[in-house]
Amino acid sequence: MLTIAIPGREPLHLTHLLLDYNGTIALDGQMIPAVKPRLEALSRSLDISVITADTHGTAQRECAGLPVAVKVFPTDHVAEIKASEARSLSGGVVCIGNGYNDIRMADQAALSICVMGQEGCCAALLSHADIVVTSITDALDLLLKPQRIRATLRT
Repeated sequence: MLTIAIPGREPLHLTHLLLDYNGTIALDGQMIPAVKPRLEALSRSLDISVITADTHGTAQRECAGLPVAVKVFPTDHVAEIKASEARSLSGGVVCIGNGYNDIRMADQAALSICVMGQEGCCAALLSHADIVVTSITDALDLLLKPQRIRATLRT
């Protein structure tokens, strides 16, 4: 569990990390190399799932050997599937994504982070995210160094 005390707010008690794949932790279907060591470090405090429609068909292979569960769903209804997954988890959920199909998941999460990376991000997701960053490494580093989240979200 990861607990983040935020002045003026209830503390965040996070137990799960839900990640979008393409455009978030992967570029053109290939996992961004700096993501792997961060996921390994975060797996000590969070249960991690990658939830994806897997546009390039590479998620299972690219995540092999990592301490993550990979859940691939057909492209139809992925937004609702991601939201349902976030709702179904007990404990606090943090989600990280970049696409339109991540909006409902962001609305269900205790903490949502939007990555505006090389593939861009859906403009509509911006208003549903608690934090917006310009790279997945910045997003994961927020969780590894939660004082950064505290500084960003304090009232």
